[in-house]
Amino acid sequence: MRPVPWWALVSSGTAPLLLVGGWLVSASLQGPGYDPVTETISALAGGGAADSWLMAGAIGGLGACHLVTAIGLRVAGAAGRLALAAGGVASILVAFSPVPPSGGSMQHSAAAVVGYSFLAVWPVLAAYRRRAPAWGLRPMLGAMVTLVSLIGAGWFLLETWGHGEAGVAERVVTGLQALWPLVVVVSCLELEHVRHRRTAAADRA
Repeated sequence: MRPVPWWALVSSGTAPLLLVGGWLVSASLQGPGYDPVTETISALAGGGAADSWLMAGAIGGLGACHLVTAIGLRVAGAAGRLALAAGGVASILVAFSPVPPSGGSMQHSAAAVVGYSFLAVWPVLAAYRRRAPAWGLRPMLGAMVTLVSLIGAGWFLLETWGHGEAGVAERVVTGLQALWPLVVVVSCLELEHVRHRRTAAADRA
């Protein structure tokens, strides 16, 4: 059995495409009234947004991709896989709890915070201390990615409460979180390829 099935590569690769493609297409449909620098992704899926179903579907699809990836990433630590799956479920809940036109939604905010938190900590929880692990699952790197996510949360809050460029901060940080599962999967497949080459070379020797 392969440590990472092919469909985990598909799901992890689709996740960032859905998120980035969703916010680019959705923002283009809003017209000049929407400013991606200052306004969040949630506004694209909220009440009053043009074709809000598009961004909501992208967020829901992102969550489903995280769930599938968590199932397939068998070589990662169990706690990390559970955190990734929980982040996926929270993303689906975000998609089903849009912000109303008047603004503000406890259900949406709670799901977003929970989802962000799980996706922030999953890299360090998924890391394992084995001999020659895939580089995407090394503890030091996982801790660094988690730290960057936590710093990104502070940046987003700072922009929300002060400077006003919350849209930029949110896109950078959520983009990183959407991309990291793909990085981990690719590193696992790379390690598998290296091991197969070594085994084949040993058999020929």
